[in-house]
Amino acid sequence: MKRDRRVKIVATLGPASSEPETLERLFLAGVDVFRINMSHASHENARQSVFAVRQLAKQHRYPIGILFDLQGPKLRLGEFHGGRVFVNEGSSFVFDQDETPGTAERVMLPHPQIFEAIKPDEVLLLDDGKLKMRATDVAKGKITAEVMVGGALASRKGVSLPDTILPIGPLTEKDQADLECALDLGADWIALSFVQRAEDVLEVKSIVDGLAAIMVKIEKPSAIEDLDAIIRAGDGFMVARGDLGVEMPVERVPGLQKHITRKARTAGKPVIVATQMLESMISSPVPTRAEVSDVATAVFDGADAVMLSAESAVGQHPVTTIKMMNRIAVEAESDPDYRAFVHATHIMPQATGADAIAGAAHAIAQTVKLAAIVCYTATGSTALRVARERPGLPVISLTPVEATARRLSLVWGIQTFLTADPKNLADMVQKAAEIVYEEEWVKAGEGMVITAGIPIGSPGTTNMLRIAYLDENGIPDGHASNEALTKSEA
Repeated sequence: MKRDRRVKIVATLGPASSEPETLERLFLAGVDVFRINMSHASHENARQSVFAVRQLAKQHRYPIGILFDLQGPKLRLGEFHGGRVFVNEGSSFVFDQDETPGTAERVMLPHPQIFEAIKPDEVLLLDDGKLKMRATDVAKGKITAEVMVGGALASRKGVSLPDTILPIGPLTEKDQADLECALDLGADWIALSFVQRAEDVLEVKSIVDGLAAIMVKIEKPSAIEDLDAIIRAGDGFMVARGDLGVEMPVERVPGLQKHITRKARTAGKPVIVATQMLESMISSPVPTRAEVSDVATAVFDGADAVMLSAESAVGQHPVTTIKMMNRIAVEAESDPDYRAFVHATHIMPQATGADAIAGAAHAIAQTVKLAAIVCYTATGSTALRVARERPGLPVISLTPVEATARRLSLVWGIQTFLTADPKNLADMVQKAAEIVYEEEWVKAGEGMVITAGIPIGSPGTTNMLRIAYLDENGIPDGHASNEALTKSEA
């Protein structure tokens, strides 16, 4: 199974895509990772989805990743009398802890943490930012605010506080139960919502304890302020443009998308661009031209993956949407200026031996016109370092660890194959040759560069480069036959 593109596609599962036959069609159309949104999925739904995806991966002998997206804390208003009111711009509005149904002048706010943390002049955004208020007076159990942007307001609408760091952890009781379910089912990635600072990420990582990788959703202004520390703490990152565009001026989101993508790439950690990428295809069989340009921009920026949400979960054309996203990505990567766009930001190698080896593999492959870079990796770190360079040729990852193969399904340009640890250096070259030749990544007469750690099987020891050319039978130079391996190594 070969993809004709380097950027990966993440698709959200839902009523429109949960049937096994639909899952297979989505996979064949181009999905690399399936997302389970725990804001809507029950544990039983999740269990069925994981089973179906794992069966699909086994059937096609292809590592498919599963991303569990935790809901995170949801801040909501109380009830209004009659269910709905109209709040006038310029008026005064009060948030309190009185359970009496609200009016056009006041409403209950059932979150004591907000009253503890908010300060005068800080902003409250209601109903996905449609209404905007500014706190003018804060007292115990009462916030008085000036209505800056008014409008209709209904019961239980969401509340955002872009200026306020709340004393709330990233996991609610529901999230803790959902996280336990995800880990029991063998999730590959856990997407973490409501991250305000790096400590939130480290708290969840201590719970997960390496059983899954942590995907940090960047959606709050406080996360932008602590971005460097969050990048160090997380395993991957999602530019959650929906919530980010509510809590920050929408005109800032494109620049922040590029900023986050660049930071993640520099750190050698995967980044997903998400939200409304092909939104019109929820109901339409064709996207808008602006949406096509949006997806292509993420590809040109070198994002590891682009994600579909409602388009594949509840849309009328889920398979058509995946095919369209695949076509856009392939076309963008075929553009004559694609390499210039991807490398517009120069990524300096980090000061480690392993990163120097990865950079050298890229440089050597370009200089002597090799056909592929092959990475032996147990944890995925070697492949991540090579992908960080965004090389212009296939990157083949070989690993004995199935969990590593699935996590790497999210990473730019990586094609992963499961294989046993080689017995020795000669066996390493032979195994690589057999796989790349059989899968037609490297043809007879072409060469590849192999990176690995010596001693074999020792994680975190990327320290070896080997160039090998294949003869007309796909046998690497210096290896006349399998029987000769042990003798040649001895």
